[in-house]
This record gives sequence, C-alpha cells and structure tokens, in this order.
Amino acid sequence: MDWPTDMLARQKLLGFGLLASGGALFGGLFLGLWISAELVPPGESHWGLWLLALAPGLLVGSLYLLLDRRLFAPLRHLQIQLARLAANPDARSDFPPEGWLAPLRADLDRIRDGWREDRTHIDEAAAAGAREAERTSAELEAVLRAVQTPLLLCDSHQRLLLFNDAAEQLFADSSALGLGRRLSELLPMSSLHEALTQLPRRAAPRKLLLPWHGRWLRLDLRLVGGALGEALIAIEDSTAIQEAEQRWHGPLAQLLPELRGHSSSLVISSEALTSGKVEPLMRQRLEAVLREESLTLGRLIETLSEQLEGLQRDPGRLEDTWSNDLWSALCERLGSTGPQLVAIGIPAWLRADGPALLELLFRLLGLLQEATGAHDFEAEVQLGNQRIYLDLIWRGQPIDQGRLEQWRWLPLAESATHPVLNDILRRHDSDCWSLADADGHARLRLPLPAVARVGPPPPARPPRPEFHDFSIADLPAPSAELGRLPLQRLEMIVFDTETTGLELRRDDCVISIGACRIVNGRLLARDVFDQLINPGRPIPPESSRIHGLYDPDVATAPPAEIVLPRFRDFVGHGVLVAHNAAFDLLAIQPGAERAGVRFEMPVLDTMLLSRALDPGLEGHGLDALAERYQLSFAPGSRHTALGDARVTAELLLQLLPRLEARGVRTLDDAIAFETSAIQGSALT
Repeated sequence: MDWPTDMLARQKLLGFGLLASGGALFGGLFLGLWISAELVPPGESHWGLWLLALAPGLLVGSLYLLLDRRLFAPLRHLQIQLARLAANPDARSDFPPEGWLAPLRADLDRIRDGWREDRTHIDEAAAAGAREAERTSAELEAVLRAVQTPLLLCDSHQRLLLFNDAAEQLFADSSALGLGRRLSELLPMSSLHEALTQLPRRAAPRKLLLPWHGRWLRLDLRLVGGALGEALIAIEDSTAIQEAEQRWHGPLAQLLPELRGHSSSLVISSEALTSGKVEPLMRQRLEAVLREESLTLGRLIETLSEQLEGLQRDPGRLEDTWSNDLWSALCERLGSTGPQLVAIGIPAWLRADGPALLELLFRLLGLLQEATGAHDFEAEVQLGNQRIYLDLIWRGQPIDQGRLEQWRWLPLAESATHPVLNDILRRHDSDCWSLADADGHARLRLPLPAVARVGPPPPARPPRPEFHDFSIADLPAPSAELGRLPLQRLEMIVFDTETTGLELRRDDCVISIGACRIVNGRLLARDVFDQLINPGRPIPPESSRIHGLYDPDVATAPPAEIVLPRFRDFVGHGVLVAHNAAFDLLAIQPGAERAGVRFEMPVLDTMLLSRALDPGLEGHGLDALAERYQLSFAPGSRHTALGDARVTAELLLQLLPRLEARGVRTLDDAIAFETSAIQGSALT
C-alpha cells in the first residue's frame, strides 16, 4: 500500500512564477490607476501609460513560460533520463535533451552509447569465459533435481548454499528454507550445530538422528573439502523405521535371551546323554529335561515366527497412497497390450507398500484375464469399517475360492526366488475373495488399511529457479555488525500489505501480506511469502474496488495471530524493505502484538530513498517510480501484496547503484540518507 507523495517541485516552481508575474501585474495595475487618477493623460498617452504599467508583469510571465519551456522542463527530463541510465544503462531514451540543452544531445548519446558498448564487450567476455561453467552447472542442476534424497549444502557459517527438489518437498511447510538462510532456522537443534563445527576433514561421515516436528530425521554429515568449508547434509525421513523398531525391539530383545538359555540347556543335556556315562536315574531326569526344553523351545520359536510375521505386516512399513496414483501406475505397467483398466468411483487414501501392491495387482489382472477371458476391467475403492476395499471388476462370473487359494501360492513373477502372492497379502494384513454383482459383473476384493485423510494430494510445486548460490559463502559472517554491511551484501525482505482501509489507528486492519527475498543483490523469484488474512470484520466495498479482495476471499484464511509468526519466520535475520514502510509496519503491528512476535530489525523505505535521491523530481509513489524506472507489474498484480512487493524489490535494485554513486554503501548510510528525506519534508 503506497501513499500520495509530498508537494511536487514543479508545483512550487509554478507557484513562484505565478507569484512573481501576478505581483508585477497587480503592481502595474495599481500604478496605472494611480497615475491615471493623478495625471489624467489624454488619448493615446492614456493607453501608452497602461502599456508601460503592465509591461513588467507581462514580461515576467513570458520570461517564466520561456524558461519553463526551454530550460526548466528540459532539466527535469534530463534528470529523469540520467536517473534511468544510472540505474540501468539499457534504459530507453524517452527524454532526449531539448530546448536550450539540445546541444548536449550528441555528447549524451556518445556517453550512453560508449557505456553500452563497453558493457556489451564486458558481457561478451564474461559469457565466453562462463559458457563451460554454465554447461557444468546445468548438468549439476539436472542431477540434483533427479536425486530423491533431500540434500542441503551450507557454508562454514551454516548458511544454505544449495538445496534440491527433494529437500524442498521435505520442508514444504517451513518458511525457513531459502538461499542464504541459516540452518538453525530450518533445523533448530544445538546438537546439529555442534556436529557441523566438529566434522573431521578426512574421516567417515557423521551420523545424526534428530526429532523434528513429530518426525525422525536421519542426517548424514560430511565436509565437501572445498575452499569455502562447505558441509553436505543428506537427510532421510526414518520416522516409520524408528517407530517400527520401537514396537518390535522390546519383544525381540526379551525373546532372544530366552531362546539362547533354553537352547544351551538342550545342548548340555544332549551332550550328557550321548557321553555314555550317565546313571539310569540321571538319564531319566536328562530325558525329562530334554522333552521339557524341546517343548519350550518349540513354543518360543512359534512366538518368534508370529512376531516376525507381525513385523512383516507392520503398518509402520506401509505408506499413505492415493488410489488414483496407484491406478495410474498400474495402467502404465499394463501397457497397451495387456488387460485394460479404467478407474471408477471416488478415490481415497489407503496404506500400502506401493511397489509390492502394484506387482500383486498386475499379476492378479493377468490371472483374471486367463481365467475369465475378459480384457476390459474396472478398478474401484470403497470405504469399509476402518478398511478400504480395493476391487477389480469384470463382466462375468466370480472366481471360486479354490482357484483363489491356488493363486495365493503363485510367485509374483515366473521365478521361484520371487515372493508369492500370499506374502504380499500378509504384508498388508489382507485377504482376497470374489463376489458377484447384481448387474452381471463380478469383482475380486482386497481389503487394505485405511487412512484418516481426505482430499487429493496437493499439486506438485514447480521447482525453484534458484536453488544454489555459492557466492553466498563470500558474504560477511552472520556475526558481523549489520549496520556496517554493504547494501549489496544484505539479506533483504521486501514486503507489502493490503488492508481494509487507510484508518489503521481506528479499526482498519491487514487482510493480505506478501514478501519476496533479495540475497547477495539477487531477487529470488520463488522465495516468496503470500498469505491472505481473515480480518474478522467486513471489507468495505471502496477498498475491495482497489485491491480486489472481498469477504468470501478471506473467509477461510487464518487470522493475523497465525500468519504473522509464520511471516516472522520467513523474515529470519533479514532487513525489512517496503514502499512507505510506516504504513505497512503499522498495519501488522496489532496482530504481531497479539501473537507475541516482534519485528525489531532495521527497515528501509524505497519511497524515502527515492525522495532523498531526487528531491527536485515530482512523483515518488510506486506507480510513478515504476514508470520512471521502466518497471512493469505482472497482469492483475497491481494492488496485490505480492505483486507490489516484487515491483518494490525491483525498484530497490534500481536504486542501489545510484545510492552507491552518492557514497551510500552500507545499511547505516542508507538509514541516515532516508532520514534526510524525512527532515527535508518537515522543513518544506
């Protein structure tokens, strides 16, 4: 949300011109009236007197119009063009020198063309030198995107230099994943920090098991050996394995010592009997011990067998599976020559060992085709009592139970080394039977564990275009004093808000917040925060006409008390930036106070920076500056929080070179520079 700008310099100059010419005209008018009254000049002398009296005013007005047309307006246009060129040498030339400055046009064109030519040569040389590096980088990116293991690479200060798609999926619900972010914001574990600082340079990788949001993550830590002290972290979600081990470790740990004890007693008794030196009474006792130990050992082995079977059926080893994904994979497995399958009914979630269940269904469809002669089948899932019934349907008669019993002991493939169908059924604690439908169809039914989950899986997120930046390792240490850091080296969070209105000190409040991140002088395209907020009150129609948000749009959105802590996590240790930051900070203040979060980091205001850079130019609103610096809003994004934040970020990157040219290089310099704009506004 941006505000109208201050009094424009052009209006002031116009005011001075009107004041001077008006004063001269009124002075001449009074002088003419006085002289006419005193001297009473006759005829033509009368008109000559009035012409002389009004001439100074007309001369001043004409001189102002001439100066404005030939000097003042060309100077303003030249200032805008120079500001554009300072921010971007490729800016278009909408304002060539004109009026009395027209002779400068050739010199300005020569300077601009020489600058562009030099820049072209530099770009060509850099492109030629980086071509091979880009090819290698593209190959690395392709490999990293294909790796299914979540990978994180951090520098010696534990800032993220790289992450792959698998890591983005693992941390999809976390707002702390991003280039340049500190690892402690993503995995806030002191043990991880200590392990990374103590990694040996030439040794086996260090293993670490971390609890994280109700899950267990197994981390593989190792130093890469590069010049930047990078550490590579490979992550495995071992929650299911850990839970299964906890369920079965205790019973097995108790059973195995008993097995060893009874087997040892059995061996000792057997050796004593076979020695031939045992008295008859002792022989009877040893034989009794042998019988008792054999029976006990048999019971223990049966118990062990049951536990191993239970371990095989352990639901912790199964994964949540969306039925439509299972049917799609099965259709691909069948191909165009095998049985044809069509999924019907309402999809649902189930728990399954996906690859094993897929092979089981593929084998069963082949057997059904042989037994029934059918080629076209339907697949359906139905909800049962804490179970999901998975049905394969065909037109014809059901399969008799005797044949199904024979199928149970067939291998999944034509090899004795493959598990049989019954092994897969037992793994899912399942069974199979066939039944007839009333419409002449029959079905083969498999019950499977259900999942307390509704709705289809969320759509896959497109991979981020930026997921590695090794230059982050060259940034100053996080412990460096923030105010002395160069602006180009800051992590900056550019944000914007939309509100129910402008009366924030009364009852208007925030309804949307959007933000994007600048790291190392680069705007990260997809490292964004975009969230609607339920204000708990109606949105006035006049506000909706501006930002396009209506009551139904925010009805299901979380309140500010939920959103702002997430936004604070997204900001991390960065510097906040906004256009007219005072308004946006005031918008989020009430919700932040209710949520118990504080935004105490430094804040930069692009509107104030623009005023300080160009105090003589008119227009410092976001629209005016976007036009001045040739920035464009994506279609439909103006007056949306994220759309305005992105353009504000691009504006800031345009202002940075101009600030540096004026000696404004650090955060402290920038804050002092924008303060000068506030003081200048107060004086005027």
